Amino acid sequence: MKNTKFIVSPGGTLSGSIRVPGDKSISHRSIMLGSIADGVTRVSGFLEGEDSLATLKAFKALGVNIEGPENGNVSIHGVGLHGLKANNEALDLGNSGTSMRLMSGLLSAQKFETTLAGDSSLNQRPMKRVIDPLTQMGATIVSEDNGTAPLNIKPAGQINAIDYQLPMASAQVKSCILLAGLYASGTTTVTEPAPTRDHTERMLRGFGCEVITEKNVISLKGGQSLTATDIDVPSDISSATFFIVGAAIAKDSDIILQHVGMNPTRIGIVNIMRAMGASIEISNEKTIGGEPVADLHIVHRPLKGIHIPTDQVPLAIDEFPAIFIAAACAEGETVLTGAEELRVKESDRIQVMADGLNILGIDAESQFDGIKIQGGQLTQGEVDSHGDHRIAMSFAMAALRAQGEITINNCDNVQTSFPSFVHLAKSSGLIIREMSSE
Repeated sequence: MKNTKFIVSPGGTLSGSIRVPGDKSISHRSIMLGSIADGVTRVSGFLEGEDSLATLKAFKALGVNIEGPENGNVSIHGVGLHGLKANNEALDLGNSGTSMRLMSGLLSAQKFETTLAGDSSLNQRPMKRVIDPLTQMGATIVSEDNGTAPLNIKPAGQINAIDYQLPMASAQVKSCILLAGLYASGTTTVTEPAPTRDHTERMLRGFGCEVITEKNVISLKGGQSLTATDIDVPSDISSATFFIVGAAIAKDSDIILQHVGMNPTRIGIVNIMRAMGASIEISNEKTIGGEPVADLHIVHRPLKGIHIPTDQVPLAIDEFPAIFIAAACAEGETVLTGAEELRVKESDRIQVMADGLNILGIDAESQFDGIKIQGGQLTQGEVDSHGDHRIAMSFAMAALRAQGEITINNCDNVQTSFPSFVHLAKSSGLIIREMSSE
């Protein structure tokens, strides 16, 4: 078993002007919707990470002709709403929860059988949250006894529209139901307890599909066809987050992040960091393909601990590992509540971050739905990312303010979302090296 380690030396300053890779959420959805559209969809800025490549490979296996990716350019020859073909082998989605949850919605409406499988981490993540609403719509999905993958999806009879109240704020579950709703008779409606990322709704509209959003209620009429379109994928704000936090905590840092996706359902990181005192200037704002983008200019300024507003939690759910590093470098206490969803990500992000921060000399106390972090001096030591890409990159940035070297184990999965992380971090001023051992 390969173990990629990051060894990061203390000090360093982030500077320059960089563009981080394309948004993972939008890259996934461009392949899915492009595949079931009529015509050729051309995507630029596609993220060539393992997660989005897993989606691309799966749709190729379902009979879609996809050219690329080459330098982030992909051409998808759509087969229309009913043109996907059966594949006799299980589709391997690697570590990608987005692929599995969204594709289960799309594939539950097909006239053929499919099996979706993943790596050991993905096969432990909760899938009952998509199986339950899809079953209500008339799908037949067989999972492991505890509601986890592999998922065997039987050929669909009639998929029926439903009016579904989401029990938790989850863009993946919402998207899964909407994609199944494309095939349903009638109008499918999803009600959210709190706003979540709306990339699926925006992109469906980009493909000519009518999606109605009224406050926290999203509805979609079944049977609408999609028309191919061009998509320019903005830089992923989740990937930009590591550089936002790094520049905010490291003395003398001054960095510009170009063409970052500024979708209002994703900018919790900017709102939270500003509330902590970070200097983040937004400029060059424009809308490309229905998605707002802008340049972000971050300059180091001392941070202070805060109680993170609960309304920001769904808007920053993937960014919390990095935010915890900012909290460790802030003056005073930072408290997060209402974030129990973090316990069922690629790892238990609350516990794994608390353990790592404790090793590095920070008083971090995990709670069932959040964490309390007392700002202090990061020391040095060896932490384990538990195969979670976001934790690995967060602890790498922590070295900017540490007293000594930080070694991070099990960093292989950084390839899933940000394959160029080490190169880009080095070129910006992080003193990082990568070591692999079998």
